[in-house]
Amino acid sequence: MADDDDELQDIVADEIEEEARGVSRRADISRRPKIKDDLLDVFKKVEEGYRDQWNRSNDQQDYWDIYNCILTSKQFYVGNSKIFVPIIHNAINARKTRFTNQIFPQAGRYVEVTSTDGTRPDALASLLEHYVRKAKLRTKVMPALCKAGDIEGHYNVYVSWCRRKRHVTWRSAAPPELVEGTGMPNPAMEPIIDIRHAEIEAAHPEVEVLADSDVLVLPVTVDDIDEALDEGGSVTIIRRWTKEKIQQMIDEGAIRADAGKELQDRLQKKVAPEDINQAKTLADAAGIKGVQSARHALVYETFTKLKIKGERLLCQAFYGGEQRILGARRNPLWSDRVPLLSVPVEKVGGLFKGRSKIADCADLQYAANDAVNEAWDSAGYSLLPIVMTDPERNPRTGTMVMSMAAVWETDPKSTQVVNFPQLWQHGFEMVAQCKAEVSQTLSVSPAAITQGTPTAQRGKTNQAQVAQEQQVDILNTADSVTVLEEGVLTPMLNLFIEMDHQYRDEEITIRSFGEMGLRAAMEAIPPVQMDRRYQFRWFGVEAARSAQQIQQGIAAMNVIRGIPPQQLGGYQINLVPIITQLTENTFGPRLAPLIFVAPEQQLPVPVHQENALLAEGFEVPTHPMDDDQQHIQAHAQLMQQIQMSGEGRNLKKVQTHIWRHMQQAQAKQQAQMQQQQAMQQQGQPGVPGGQIGGQQQPGVAGSPRPGAQPGVPRPQGPPGLIAPDQLRDPSMFPRRVG
Repeated sequence: MADDDDELQDIVADEIEEEARGVSRRADISRRPKIKDDLLDVFKKVEEGYRDQWNRSNDQQDYWDIYNCILTSKQFYVGNSKIFVPIIHNAINARKTRFTNQIFPQAGRYVEVTSTDGTRPDALASLLEHYVRKAKLRTKVMPALCKAGDIEGHYNVYVSWCRRKRHVTWRSAAPPELVEGTGMPNPAMEPIIDIRHAEIEAAHPEVEVLADSDVLVLPVTVDDIDEALDEGGSVTIIRRWTKEKIQQMIDEGAIRADAGKELQDRLQKKVAPEDINQAKTLADAAGIKGVQSARHALVYETFTKLKIKGERLLCQAFYGGEQRILGARRNPLWSDRVPLLSVPVEKVGGLFKGRSKIADCADLQYAANDAVNEAWDSAGYSLLPIVMTDPERNPRTGTMVMSMAAVWETDPKSTQVVNFPQLWQHGFEMVAQCKAEVSQTLSVSPAAITQGTPTAQRGKTNQAQVAQEQQVDILNTADSVTVLEEGVLTPMLNLFIEMDHQYRDEEITIRSFGEMGLRAAMEAIPPVQMDRRYQFRWFGVEAARSAQQIQQGIAAMNVIRGIPPQQLGGYQINLVPIITQLTENTFGPRLAPLIFVAPEQQLPVPVHQENALLAEGFEVPTHPMDDDQQHIQAHAQLMQQIQMSGEGRNLKKVQTHIWRHMQQAQAKQQAQMQQQQAMQQQGQPGVPGGQIGGQQQPGVAGSPRPGAQPGVPRPQGPPGLIAPDQLRDPSMFPRRVG
């Protein structure tokens, strides 16, 4: 990793040179007159931009009310029933589940790393997998991001570096005293238990899902953030800070101490209700917001390019409202990227922001709510019969009480009980139609629509139609998650590795699931280069798509290996990449390295490396080429060292490893004796399918071809053949069955 050290030294040298020029990334530049005037002009445009997207923010609030099943003034019918039909709520949750499972396949491999020298950087892939788990992308980030994208029409995430410290305490057994002259521990001395303390720091990337109403990109007609910054625009995120958060930003150097202290004083100051500007409050203008009991500072965090020392540089600035610039500095990231990842769900021509998926079916949700409430009121009326009578003939209407064994003193000919029409059935039919239309609009699985096909209306769905519906579902899902993959997840991986390069200056120890070798070892990864040797890509989507490609790959591999050599034109076939990729896609990255072992990985591990792994508590397998007696002696010395140190939990692993060496040595002796006996016998042992002693031995003549699976005897096609009813080519409608 000499190149990494050189890269780190170059960056440190650049920081020193920038400090000498007065443009260091840590220096505050908000006090410079020219910078201050430029920032005030930028923040003025930002405030206007938030006011311009106020209608969009209101619409998004209505869409969130729909998802949260809240009845609002959008409903036309006002009656006794207050029911909300969760049609869009269920559809959004179904899309969230499908997208999340597609992005995070069960194989557990999400990252693909490509190097310029053709090697497999499994250490970097494991590092990114580690950060994916630490950032909780699967459980915390991605479900919320999928829901926010469908409801708001735009994906917005903010990536930062998180540092958290813990003060831990544990017991440690001190090594016992040694007997003088022998160097052995004294068995009469009891181990001394010591209480130790330490501070542990956990550092990893953190991903925050942002509300679309809090994000503003100017100008609004650009296609991406880089284009907006190049055209002199800005990228702004609304932040809501408490008093403690303001102090944290002061400590980090993001804002000036005097400006932060003033902002804290304004938070504690009591403000009369008449001093609140309602127009600015609705437009999310920067300043102090909230009621007196729960107030917060609404701050603009803006990225824009400012002219410093004759050069336009990307800067980060904070604005607290009322011409108050809290601080400004160069972009703190060494990669000089904006940590905001923003991409529309569906691109709208000429605009940066996307359009909500709910916008096309919100009226259907309101109509379904009105229909179900009218139907429920109708159902209540139909359960209560209406009694009609003639008051002149029946003056004692007070006796007409609905009760068990009641006696009505009335003329039965002039009294009639009428039931209200069963109108609720029509109301629920209307709700079902709205549900089907919403499901189709939001691309929910057609299998969930009971009126989806004519066959379904007859109550019968054949296998071919189910396969067709599943394939359409896969294609819709793959098209949607590709936006997340290319616009959010792949750039996020690049930010992860760039922040790791900047903020992590010590080696990190993680578990590696790469090539065999010392695959059980905890691999120490130094800081890596940035944007030069490696390319990172989110691989989860492609891994989920390869379910059908596995079957097609089996058939293609059998075709390739059957090509005669004279038809290859001098080329040679190497099936190793196909086999390894097929095995990893089928069994996952944890089992695949255990199935195939590369030649360079079949060499024995030196005994000192085995001792180092055993001392750390890892399971170390034995190798057939090991010198068992030498390893047993070296491991016995390790046992004595462990006994002296008092680390008894690793002693059993060493004992187990020594026992395996003893079993292996015994097996080698038995194999050698059997080989000698076989050599003494007449002839050599035959091969499967041959003859030994004139008797035919079982062979491979009747075994199935590679790729075939046991089943009912039938004419066998190519290995890995997909059944005709399971064909999922959307361009070809499957044949009808039955």
